Amino acid sequence: MFPPMLVTCYWQTWTLGALFCELYGFFGSLFGCVSIWTMVWITLDRYNVIVKGVAGKPLTSGAAMARIGGTWITALAWCLPPFFGWNRYVPEGNLTACGTDYLTDTQLSKSYLYIYSVWVYIFPLFFNIFLYSHIISAVANHEKQMREQAKKMGVKSLRSEESQKTSAECRLAKVALMTVSLWFIAWTPYFAINYAGMFAKDSVSPLYTIWGSVFAKANAVYNPIVYAISHPKYRAALEKKLPCLSCQTEGNDTISAETTSAPEKSENA
Repeated sequence: MFPPMLVTCYWQTWTLGALFCELYGFFGSLFGCVSIWTMVWITLDRYNVIVKGVAGKPLTSGAAMARIGGTWITALAWCLPPFFGWNRYVPEGNLTACGTDYLTDTQLSKSYLYIYSVWVYIFPLFFNIFLYSHIISAVANHEKQMREQAKKMGVKSLRSEESQKTSAECRLAKVALMTVSLWFIAWTPYFAINYAGMFAKDSVSPLYTIWGSVFAKANAVYNPIVYAISHPKYRAALEKKLPCLSCQTEGNDTISAETTSAPEKSENA
């Protein structure tokens, strides 16, 4: 999404034609929809592991692939209607990007934005809030029980100094929470601009609409920072699967160290 916008910002207007404008708006909508629902599935997985624990059904590779495939198919189904008259993809704001048409004052056009915003913004937002409230509550209750048990036993903590650090599952939950939060920060301005365009056109200026594109496109930068830079287990997986990226990790904090320790012990024995 970035190179075409860079070109149009240089020329200060959309210069790539009507067809490419429609394709640009379509792909932007598609990738945004896939992104948020991928975050929903990640959050649901954290909920299943942390809240349900051993009672939860483990996520298999087949189930993960089904969720990914279903997400892309559903996103395609939602993003194609503007090509067939239910709303449309047009140059927006300062004319350096294209997106859904929020200025056409017809109920048919607005109805698409109503339903689509519920699907890709409002429902995922409240669903993630619901899941994370339970995740935080479960972690807090577990820590409280651990402290009470330690107090009864007359010890400072039931955990060793090493295990007192945040568990791997909780760290993954924190990463997922940060990613989801950044996603909503990225797309909230765009959501606000669309609704402002439908209900308060006088408040929508070209300068105002620039922020929607800036925040939305910055979303592509967040995930690599959160996962590849901030999370050692993810870096370890990248180092194993894609060694050409040279993602160095500390020995005590990697997946490879955990998975190879058992075989090494058995060989020494």
